[in-house]
This record gives sequence, C-alpha cells and structure tokens, in this order.
Amino acid sequence: MTVQSGRRERKKAATRQKIADTALRLFLERGYDAVGIRDVAAEADVAVTTLFSHFASKEALVFEQDEDFEQRLTRAVTGRAPHEPLIPALRREVLALVRHCTADSAAPVWRMIDTSPALRKYEESVRMRHADALATAIAADPGPTRSETAARAIARFVIDAYSLAREAADPQAALDEIFPMIEAAWQVTSPSANDPGPATVLD
Repeated sequence: MTVQSGRRERKKAATRQKIADTALRLFLERGYDAVGIRDVAAEADVAVTTLFSHFASKEALVFEQDEDFEQRLTRAVTGRAPHEPLIPALRREVLALVRHCTADSAAPVWRMIDTSPALRKYEESVRMRHADALATAIAADPGPTRSETAARAIARFVIDAYSLAREAADPQAALDEIFPMIEAAWQVTSPSANDPGPATVLD
C-alpha cells in the first residue's frame, strides 16, 4: 500500500510539473494573454479537469513554485538551529530565494509578470498569503513571546524585503540595507524592550 501510494504521489507530481512547464513555455512563446487553459491542457496532453485538479487558475500556472517558496520561508523559522537568532536565519533564506529568482533564466518570467495586470494582482495575493504563513510561524516560535501584530508586521517586512531586493540592481546590497531595519524592529518588539525595569527609589 505504501509503495502504491508513493507511486501515485510521484505520478501526480510529474503530471503537475509537466503542466506547469508546458504552460510556461506557451506563455513565453505566445504571450500570456494569447494562451488559454484549453491550449495548455491540449499541449500537455491532459484533460482540463486534470489541469484544474493541480492548479486553481491560469495565474497559478505561472506561480507553481509559490508553495515551495512559502515552505522555505516558514522552515527558516521552524527549522533553524536551537538558539539561532530569527532575523539572520530569515535573511539567509530570503537571499537564497532572491538569487534563485534573479537568475538569468528567470528574467523572461518576471518580465511577463511585470507586464500583466492579472499576474501582478495575483502576485500581490500570493505575497499576502506568504506573509500570513510566515507570521503564523513567527508567532508560534518558542522564543520570547511577541504579539500577533508584531509577528504580522515583521513577516510583511520580510516579504517586502524579498520583493525590493528582487527588483534592485544589487539584491545583496539591498538586503544588507533592509535587514538591519527589520532587526531593529524585531528588537523593539521584544518584551524586555518594553520592560522599564525596577523603579528607582530616590532619597
């Protein structure tokens, strides 16, 4: 049973990847608006219903790795070594993601996204979802307790840092500039930062 289940999962993953690869190739060859869902399904040799079982919308075909992106960000929080500071761990992961997304092979995809209102709108919704997932991970971190508002704010700062660095001429320099500000904001939210300490008794 386990072998059969594993085989099914591998087959599903292979079908999903085939659909995504086919869609991206068609979008880049013909233009995003010129390609329909039926075109992608026919070229990938799958039924339209099969395509929709893997991707909820046409826009999702372009962002097929966004689930992996989200998992990498949350694992930077939940999977870091004991006592490793949070913000440096997030910076390291964001830098790796930015380097992946600014590789020469990714440039045509981002040009397509940047010129499509539908894809830009979808990207914004994806970013908000990533920020929500990251905020949940930060709020559940076993370190010093932060408020839900603080966790959400830091998560949005991190997601914005990724976007700004991806668009920057020098992504690493951009992150070098942004993350000290995020670190400062994180320190301000520390419970000890708001603790006035013992009162001083004056003579």
